[in-house]
Amino acid sequence: MQPLVNIQHLSIAFKDDEVIHGISYSVSSNEILGIVGESGSGKSVSSLAILGLLPKKNVTISGEIVYDNQNLVTLSNAAFQRIRGNEISMIFQEPMSSLNPSMTCGKQVAEVLLQHQICTKKEVKATVLALFEKVKLPRVAQMYRSYPHQLSGGQKQRVMIAMAIACKPKLLIADEPTTALDVTVQKEIILLLKALQQETEMGIIFISHDLSLVSEIADRIVVMYKGDIVETGETRSLFTHPKHEYTKALLQSKPSLEVRLKKLPTIQDVLASTVSNEVVSAEARKHHHETIYAKAPLLEVKNVSKSFFSKAGIFGASTEVKAVNDVSFSLYEGETLGLVGESGCGKSTLGNTILQLHKATEGEIFYKGQDVTKLSKRDIRSLRKEIQIIFQDPFASLNPRIPVGNAILEPMKVHGLYANDAERKEKVLELLNRVGLDASYYGRYPHEFSGGQRQRIGIARTIALQPKLIICDESVSALDISVQAQVLNLLNELKDNFGFTYIFISHDLAVVKYISDQLVVMNAGKIEEMGEADAIYANPKSDYTQKLIDAIPKGI
Repeated sequence: MQPLVNIQHLSIAFKDDEVIHGISYSVSSNEILGIVGESGSGKSVSSLAILGLLPKKNVTISGEIVYDNQNLVTLSNAAFQRIRGNEISMIFQEPMSSLNPSMTCGKQVAEVLLQHQICTKKEVKATVLALFEKVKLPRVAQMYRSYPHQLSGGQKQRVMIAMAIACKPKLLIADEPTTALDVTVQKEIILLLKALQQETEMGIIFISHDLSLVSEIADRIVVMYKGDIVETGETRSLFTHPKHEYTKALLQSKPSLEVRLKKLPTIQDVLASTVSNEVVSAEARKHHHETIYAKAPLLEVKNVSKSFFSKAGIFGASTEVKAVNDVSFSLYEGETLGLVGESGCGKSTLGNTILQLHKATEGEIFYKGQDVTKLSKRDIRSLRKEIQIIFQDPFASLNPRIPVGNAILEPMKVHGLYANDAERKEKVLELLNRVGLDASYYGRYPHEFSGGQRQRIGIARTIALQPKLIICDESVSALDISVQAQVLNLLNELKDNFGFTYIFISHDLAVVKYISDQLVVMNAGKIEEMGEADAIYANPKSDYTQKLIDAIPKGI
């Protein structure tokens, strides 16, 4: 079959730094090609080159990207305008930053149709509504009038897909289209893309860092590592018989649903042949649980509810939304409690209510026997030293103007830890080393670090106050598989060394099952199911829990 796009010996350099080293691959019509690799492997850069979206200044591109008998590398910008969005289209990773916040979703899709003269102004609204129906958006007329901030993550991604397929492209590039989405929404997006591809027979390049996820959609897979293609093959054979060590490493880094390893293998472990296969036995786990559950609870959440009220207009009636609805559970010292559920189920709201960032509408929260809902502002400030949080987005939670060393030192100063700044700096350097970062990073700024490094800085800042309880709010959801493994290993190691207690919030049941002792499944503000993590996974009693388990990408 004649390839739709044929890439030959493509090299890309930024100034004098070559990031893509002579790669070659092709994609045909009616084919889904998966491109897999960690951040920085060159997946997105090579796809941006296909669309001519790389900056012209200080960028050197050599080789060929052949589409429709023309080399896209040498194509003028005017010629690209006819192809881009029309014949070759792209779904970007982050829909919120790809959609215009000041325009309604319907107008944004209509703009693409009118730009490429797909339909007339009279026909455009009906065409957009039909596209919204095609991508299975609910209440399409309402969605047409809605702004991006009024939609959920999955709905925004569907709008992006509608925009990408509006002109019936021959090739669709999907760049990490499901990263940071719920497993259930992720599965819906995968099924939608497959259905659209079968209907239109377009070619798709599906980019991801998750090999298990790519195996559910791709016909062939290209594995990239540090700007090179290290392995290419048909999905089943590559998944069952990987040849390159890096491919094996990507497969091994994801937490197993069958076996609980004491330490997750990272890419570096596999490449250096230093993988530890030590398993946490059922007896050791049982003994650990008997020890921690013999003590009094560290935290007791009793019948907690949290409502938010929204008003329609100045004189409109107030609408109550119960984000957390009559939730009760106990947490013991040295325990990791996993809090799992889809976006909007109330996980983060519950975490923020325990932290007293939100005030509970009803119920009581006892920490070490004291009801924290009745504490004064001064007492709550003291409590913050004992209960800390690791946020989902480390970049957003770090001040871009403050060097990371100062960001870690600041909470120590606020809470009066250690005698002076010299002692505090010494402690910060020790903490950076503790989380696997170099002491020389002290004076660097957040933008100078990778996502995984920033998350380690967030962890260092959290443990600087020597808290008893740490709430991890989606703290690994947007990280590469290997970086995720490193952070999970670090959290377990810190727990063993410092006796931390965790509430681990996530939508990824595979990760939560691996790290948790007890599991709480939330749905629409309520607890759907609660119990020992392995027992719930092996024998879920709720249909909702079963749906979450079924949605986990398990590979071939």
